[in-house]
Amino acid sequence: MTHTMIPRQRAVGVSTLIVGAGQAGTSLARDLHRVRSFGLLPVGYLDDDPLKQGRRFRSTPVLGTIDDLEEVLHLTGAEVVVIAIPSMGSADIHALGRRAAAHGARVRHLPPFLAALQREIAGTDMRDLQVGRLIGRDELRVVGPGAGSALTGKRVLVTGAGGSIGSELCRQVYAFEPAQLVLLDHDESNLHRLHLDLWGEAALDADTVVVADIRDRERIHQIFREYRPQVVFHAAALKHLPVLERHPCEGVKSNVMGTENLVEAAIAYDSERFVLISTDKAANPTSVLGATKRLAELVLQAHAGSPTVLSAVRFGNVLGSRGSLLHVIREQLASGSEVTVTDPEVTRFFMTIEEAVGLVLETARMAEDTATYVLDMGEPVKIVDLVENFARLLSVPTISFRFTGLRPGEKLNEELFGDGEIRIPTSHARITMARPPMRTQGFRARLQDLYDAASHNRPDEVFAHLHDLVPEYAAKPVEVPVLASASLYPDDY
Repeated sequence: MTHTMIPRQRAVGVSTLIVGAGQAGTSLARDLHRVRSFGLLPVGYLDDDPLKQGRRFRSTPVLGTIDDLEEVLHLTGAEVVVIAIPSMGSADIHALGRRAAAHGARVRHLPPFLAALQREIAGTDMRDLQVGRLIGRDELRVVGPGAGSALTGKRVLVTGAGGSIGSELCRQVYAFEPAQLVLLDHDESNLHRLHLDLWGEAALDADTVVVADIRDRERIHQIFREYRPQVVFHAAALKHLPVLERHPCEGVKSNVMGTENLVEAAIAYDSERFVLISTDKAANPTSVLGATKRLAELVLQAHAGSPTVLSAVRFGNVLGSRGSLLHVIREQLASGSEVTVTDPEVTRFFMTIEEAVGLVLETARMAEDTATYVLDMGEPVKIVDLVENFARLLSVPTISFRFTGLRPGEKLNEELFGDGEIRIPTSHARITMARPPMRTQGFRARLQDLYDAASHNRPDEVFAHLHDLVPEYAAKPVEVPVLASASLYPDDY
């Protein structure tokens, strides 16, 4: 590594390492220095060319080679790594990403197709980094290197592994060098993509790639008996609010029964930690999605006192996930069609996938007893404002909105804490514990009544039991024929 003096920058911006001191990297550094609104401040390059070591390009020093990534991250405190080598293969990009994630840094890269445009790379190609300009706050760096203490050398199982949150969990967990990483999903296509992403090949013949449905109790116990996971991240769920309003039985089968199958297996086979991915919709729920995820949290509470530490992580909408709002908005803006929004005043809490997974990993480290944890996500964001900010980033001059009205089960404004929940600070400034009010007697028996109604596809009874088990649940059932109940399977949240 070249021991170049690292200047102490006074300018405002997130400290950034640029991988590649070629034309793409140096042009990018120029634009990031010139246009401070991008929010990224280059502190150095990494480049494998020995002739570039110790040199400066556009006032930014080459601090070492790619092999020096960890040491340079430690020395500079850089929080973002930008890969500016358009020809770098996906396997190398993901390997770099895993290494950076293990040190709490985020990774972005210039898309390879830019190399074919035969023009100088410009800072505008990095606009997808400007999360703060979309949601009104800086992206939070939640996870620290200490998160590895709960993961390194452990056998780790991730459910819903092929989904957006699940796959990001797998990438970041893999960077902490677990003894074994078991990828569980019901969809073999999702597993194929993830396997290719992590290991650069996707033969799907590895023992740790598991196809299973979390509703199948016997199958889940078989998997836990075989792999004996020490840490479990439960990301599998049915998550689409309108679908569950029409098919509440399926929501119960996946989000509640499926969760309890996993919790019971984790306890039975001596898992050390179990982390449930929850949602802000579980706070004072008005939808089947919210009520079933709230019940999933309560299932963990019902098993409190076991040797397994059971924790839930509650957060808002995730930017960049499969089918997320930004994908829909981008398509509507690109086509020139009206942007559909439910209500001009509707707000939501937003976070990036990196923030969400960072919270999950930090929770796995810090949890000592059964609890629900909530991230400080700043102020809620008006959807209309987010769309307008996004349009400006994409240089779309005019926007037409079409307001469709709130759908059954939707709130105008989401909440993070439910009525009666006590907020308890934790050792992490951005994470709060939510202690629920005491549940009444007979919870387990009434939960079995809910399971029976869902198993026999009786939606009216399911709604009644949800209201009984979650008294704060306030909603009216959607009238649909009983036979319309769809056979859906767990997905990632």
